[in-house]
Amino acid sequence: MPMQSNEHLDRPHRHHYDAEMLSVEEAREQILSYFEILPAEETDLVDSLGQVAAENLVAPFDIPPLANSAMDGYAVRAVDTKGASKDSPVELPVVGVIAAGQLPERTLEAGTAVRIMTGAPVPDYADAVVPFEDTDELERRASGDAGGLIAIHLPAETYDNVRGAGEDIEIGETVVESGQILRAAEIGVIASLGHSNVKVIRRPVVAIVSTGDELIEPGQEYEPGKIYNSNAFSLAAMVSRYGGVPRIMGIARDTIESLESALDDALDADLVVTSAGVSKGDYDVVKDVLSAKGEIALWSVRMRPAKPLAFGVLERSDGTKVPHLGVPGNPVSAMVAFEQFGRPAVRLMMGKPLANKPTIEAVMDDPIRNFDGRRVYARVQVYKDESGEFRAKSTGNQSSGVLSSMALANGLAICPDDIGMIDVGEIARVEMLDWPDDIF
Repeated sequence: MPMQSNEHLDRPHRHHYDAEMLSVEEAREQILSYFEILPAEETDLVDSLGQVAAENLVAPFDIPPLANSAMDGYAVRAVDTKGASKDSPVELPVVGVIAAGQLPERTLEAGTAVRIMTGAPVPDYADAVVPFEDTDELERRASGDAGGLIAIHLPAETYDNVRGAGEDIEIGETVVESGQILRAAEIGVIASLGHSNVKVIRRPVVAIVSTGDELIEPGQEYEPGKIYNSNAFSLAAMVSRYGGVPRIMGIARDTIESLESALDDALDADLVVTSAGVSKGDYDVVKDVLSAKGEIALWSVRMRPAKPLAFGVLERSDGTKVPHLGVPGNPVSAMVAFEQFGRPAVRLMMGKPLANKPTIEAVMDDPIRNFDGRRVYARVQVYKDESGEFRAKSTGNQSSGVLSSMALANGLAICPDDIGMIDVGEIARVEMLDWPDDIF
């Protein structure tokens, strides 16, 4: 099926949105202006995955430091194997053995071979390694690997199966640059140079405070009328996924004293996230406490879900300030809000580029309706049809309280704030929550 046009973008019937609400981009820009890159720290190399290098790392020696064998076989002088064939093999005496981790005890004399293992340094004057499979062992001393006689069936070329010193990394080479994100490969390179620690931008600590008299913690016995505190755990998982260190602070009740106490305990974090208490009609205690302990910079964003969104700063006792992000209490709204605003804040603090989530264009199997002039993020499952085209189907009920629809989604299909609907068969831009191996 051919890709459909984006003709819905040209429809005359467009929403006139509330100019007092900020767009997603305006809100994100304003929020990120409160953050800066965190200081560097030394961390264990094994814990550095996904962090950003805070300094250049220069190789103090060659990798490999010595020429070594790329295969199990026999170290030889290539010229000594000239003319070797199945019908007329070259016979050489075996005068020694070099295992991985050992150094050669002697130079290789002309007309001889040394049994050698993968990774073992080749002796001086040896310039090729003949694999075992290209030889026959004619004689072998009972005393071990050293000694004996081999027949070589194929001629070796100079440097066959020999890794030269510095072939991987040369002394003085910059192997990791400041600002580089450390993946498994970079971590392996750093370890190959003998480092067990690395200097990186430290991970931001994100304190998560849930609010509401209706909440109980997972693990407690269920009480009628109560709700388990799922937001703290989904938000903590997102913080971890994007490189931060989550700190679940528990539940603040709907009293000034309880909320103030919870926020006071969270102020040593780099970002404080509260869930619930930011919608119209919520108890004024949340807004009163946030206003009293700092300032509120914005309160509403032109998006669905997660229109009610609070952002500002909380003041510490020493006068310094910590950013505060207040997300809605509905679980889908909380997650979508963190995707759009918490994720880039964590990345900025870690020194990472403010890259958007990967996006694709997909043909919609279900419509996306926009009733009120806000950007809609619809939970969808992206898949490929038989022609290899991306398609997106709704994960079901799009209410912001239906967390299972988020669990089924691998993407958020976007309907712009000035478009009333993206219909079945039309194309939507989809922000991928995950990048599934089975369809990409």
